[in-house]
Amino acid sequence: MTGPRTTQTVFARLSREHELSDKDRAIMRAFEQLLDGRPEITDGSVNVVNIATEAGVSRASYYRSPVAGAIKEVLAAPSTKRPEVDELKAEVIRLRKELRDFRREKAEEVRDLKATVATYANQIQVLALRNAELEADAATLRGQIADATSGTVWPLRKP
Repeated sequence: MTGPRTTQTVFARLSREHELSDKDRAIMRAFEQLLDGRPEITDGSVNVVNIATEAGVSRASYYRSPVAGAIKEVLAAPSTKRPEVDELKAEVIRLRKELRDFRREKAEEVRDLKATVATYANQIQVLALRNAELEADAATLRGQIADATSGTVWPLRKP
């Protein structure tokens, strides 16, 4: 796992290759503090703003420093251990995306269910109207059967 050892190796190589200023050393210390999860000023996330803030330098000074390239190299290593804050932020982002997906799925499900309910309500209304028509027809026929003198309808069986 890449961690303090690799960071120290990269920073040692950087010290051999460049004349480092006090600002450069402050940037290295700030980066190591953030990687170790020991922020003093910031929220602990490893990013340029936090490194510069912890080091007490501007972002422009950070970017001009040869340490910026070394830090980029360390962070590019896939096995670099991230502070817990960064891991938790990544987890929050993942969970928020999962929540959005879940809400979208549930909204689709609710829309589908509402459409189904509307379809059923329409079918019930059609059936209720048809039932009322049939009951009216049945009442008319019963009335004609009761009035045997009309001669229109004759019962098949005698009551």
